[in-house]
Amino acid sequence: MKHDLVIGIDSSTTATKAIAWDRAGKALAEGRAAIPMSTPQPGWFEQEPSDWWGAAVTALQQLSVKINMSRVAALAISNQRESFSQFDEQGQALRPGTLWLDSRATAEVSELSQRLGADRIHKISGKPADVVPCLYRCAWLARNMPATWQTMAMTAEVHGFLTFKLTGTWATSTASADPMGLLDVEHFDWSDELLSAVSLERRRLPRLVRPGEPTGKVTERAARETGLLAGTPVIAGGGDGQCAGTGANIFVPGRAYINLGTAVVSGNFGTTYRHHRAFRTMTAVAEQGYTYESAIRTGTFLVNWFVQQLFGLSEAEASSLFAKLEAEAAAVPIGSEGLVVVPYWAGSMTPYWDSEARGVIAGLTSFHKRGHIYRAMLEGIALEQSMITADIARVTEPIDHFVAIGGGSASPLWCQILADCSGRRVLRSETVEASSLGAAVAAAKGAGWFGSIADAAAAMAGQLTATYEPDARSHARYRELLAIYADLWPMIFKWNARVASFAKQGASA
Repeated sequence: MKHDLVIGIDSSTTATKAIAWDRAGKALAEGRAAIPMSTPQPGWFEQEPSDWWGAAVTALQQLSVKINMSRVAALAISNQRESFSQFDEQGQALRPGTLWLDSRATAEVSELSQRLGADRIHKISGKPADVVPCLYRCAWLARNMPATWQTMAMTAEVHGFLTFKLTGTWATSTASADPMGLLDVEHFDWSDELLSAVSLERRRLPRLVRPGEPTGKVTERAARETGLLAGTPVIAGGGDGQCAGTGANIFVPGRAYINLGTAVVSGNFGTTYRHHRAFRTMTAVAEQGYTYESAIRTGTFLVNWFVQQLFGLSEAEASSLFAKLEAEAAAVPIGSEGLVVVPYWAGSMTPYWDSEARGVIAGLTSFHKRGHIYRAMLEGIALEQSMITADIARVTEPIDHFVAIGGGSASPLWCQILADCSGRRVLRSETVEASSLGAAVAAAKGAGWFGSIADAAAAMAGQLTATYEPDARSHARYRELLAIYADLWPMIFKWNARVASFAKQGASA
């Protein structure tokens, strides 16, 4: 049984999970610890890097009680993306880490786009101008905290910091560095042009390592803290979105994964560098290639908001209502009898890249009931995803089916709506922890179990437990609705900007 397990560490926004996986992709044991978050000012989202490490330590310690760590061949990290901090020479944080949720750098998005050219930034980084990538918070820090920015020894995302704590060396995966928006994605290297624009030097960034390659070995100190064995290989993993794609075996031709989670994130794989406003180009958790990724910032968040905020229910109370809402929504015809939801409750990423965008519930009448609204929310996300996926498939690679993961994939109604709306099969995966599994796939390749990450994914990806075929008549009906839906935002986005500006003026009055 020696060296028959790998560990996928998934350091997400709210918790860290350390899961032991075998060669067939079966999860044998796990440890888990929460990560606290603070919002010191509106739009600021921060965490202490010490909590990133502390949660990883606790999760690994819990795991060490459940398995013999001498069985571990290697480990790899999946991490929350676009979250980073600044450190001194000893690796102590100089300030809290800022998260992907953070929106303090909206002015810097405009300023850098004008100075460098939004199209130029997009071509280099693969990311349309948007508040999420770290690039713009780098500019904010350089302007607002110049002493910290000029004296720091290192700026690193979660993967780079955890790798340092485990191995004693600053190294990170290209698939974790890439979402920061500082990488020349076509060449898998830091972009000197983008670094110069925010007064950042290469020497203050981790060494880049391709996924599946070693970043170092667990030190004696890290072993004492975590329960891992000293000398255990640490392999480059990647950002949680790309890891989820690898865990869903994104390498199958025609496949896109779709994570129906708090946000809805989808992506397909290709070996050619392409960039387009319909998607973010991410380096894949693979030896080469890219994930063409879409992101809708409200997925299960939207239906949770509906039952918790509008009905005033606690999380426990809300869970008992979902089955009733699913049944009521299933009885409502396609199009929710003229009710349409545009799901921009947290702004729009793909395809409009408008952080000021607001959600819309259009077409309400006195006839509509809660089942109509619930279905319209599921349909709004499915319509949005169908529109985006059609654009992605035109520009990149053909997509004929989705593999659905995340909490929302447990809804047969939502999966069927997505299939009918998009005209593509939806296959539900049994894998609950796809990001951890994707990291474990990288670790398995790094441990020498498989010749490539694609081979490891084929062997370890979870079984597909349900298939939802698009119904031809329903798809035809949704095509009519999609033509109506696609016209709505272009007609009202200027009005939306006026409303958002009005609300801001009221908040500051």
